[in-house]
Amino acid sequence: MSIIEPRVLKGFRDFLPEQEILRSALIEKLTDAFKRCGFVPIDTPVLEYEEILLGKGGGETEKQVYRFTDHGGRAVAMRFDLTVPFARFMALHAHELYLPFKRYHIAKVWRGENTQRGRYREFMQCDFDMVGSDTAASDFEIVYTIYTALSNLAIPAFTINLNHRGIFNRFLASQGILDRSVEILRTVDKLEKIGRDATHEQLAELTNPALADKLLAFIELKGDNLTILSGMTQLAGGEADDTKRIRAILDLAQASGFEQSLRLNPSITRGLDYYTGVVFETFINAMPEIGSICSGGRYNDLASLYTKQHIPGVGASVGLDRLIAALEALEVKVPVSGYCQALILNLDDTLLTDYVCCAKSLRDAGIACEVYPETKKIQLQFTYAEKKAIPFAIIRGETEHEKNIWVLKNLDTRNSVDYTSLEALVQAFAQTNMQRNS
Repeated sequence: MSIIEPRVLKGFRDFLPEQEILRSALIEKLTDAFKRCGFVPIDTPVLEYEEILLGKGGGETEKQVYRFTDHGGRAVAMRFDLTVPFARFMALHAHELYLPFKRYHIAKVWRGENTQRGRYREFMQCDFDMVGSDTAASDFEIVYTIYTALSNLAIPAFTINLNHRGIFNRFLASQGILDRSVEILRTVDKLEKIGRDATHEQLAELTNPALADKLLAFIELKGDNLTILSGMTQLAGGEADDTKRIRAILDLAQASGFEQSLRLNPSITRGLDYYTGVVFETFINAMPEIGSICSGGRYNDLASLYTKQHIPGVGASVGLDRLIAALEALEVKVPVSGYCQALILNLDDTLLTDYVCCAKSLRDAGIACEVYPETKKIQLQFTYAEKKAIPFAIIRGETEHEKNIWVLKNLDTRNSVDYTSLEALVQAFAQTNMQRNS
């Protein structure tokens, strides 16, 4: 029988334990931040009816969706983000929930796009949204949660870029080109990727060279946040609800003490056309080329595809894979806890009961450990511990059993301490482990 070559589809990956441990640690820290900000978890299916996902995804998104006909002849598709399924979720379950409703959802999504560093066809998104309220306070809550979540990960200096679709649309209306807003927004959204000259060329094709100059002048306003806001207000035709909303968010950020991490950026528009108000993109200052690690915005009309009930919403998504790529490039170490802390060496088959009792006592004390399953040379068991990054070994062979001692060996320093009882070992190990994690 021929052997099937083991291989993985382009844009998809296996995760070895070291990688998955890091990803799990990041998810745990994000989840902690979401919980502290009052968000609750939900889940939705991987597969949706095709019309559910493509009802308002946009041209580029539609090309990237994985879709097919299932065994029942139904046109189905795999979710390309977690926002559209959430809109369907709210339309279906609004009568069972309370408003405003704050959810987080951490799950895989799929897009058939070109792969590059930090971008894959199967990837994890970490979404958090607040629906049922259209206020500066709810917009700010998402900004604050972005700041809290990334601070919880000990991310190096980052900047949350903020804008408002309404201000830009008013500017487009003043120039008589609001009817081309979707194409213009998508072009402006590519500025960082394709550069100023290419952006100007594409904008000129959509409008004319003079208008392209004006568009770039708007999105390239410079200065501090209030100076930029003043310029946007003037070019858009004066003060309105959209500029007041931005001003309120900036005031709240200042009151909360993280205004230095927030930047008003007129070039941030977000390519998806379901955004209707504020939009966000977050960049690591030392590595902007990797792209936004947390993006989102307000989408007051998305649920209208599925229900007549008006359900305004605002939210953002952490791009976990892109974030991991950035952390690896910057050599940032994320603290990991909860995995195996001790290997109980198996040195004598007749002492297996001792080893199992030791493991139970440690686990009951909240210490992750394991018993090596076979009686092998001690060096082989040390090598196993090293490969698995287990910091401590517990030794009890024939000699230790006769002396009625347990030996705790630090595999980093090679120092060993003898204990005359299992209880003393567990107590001392718990204290040592607490100091290592503090």
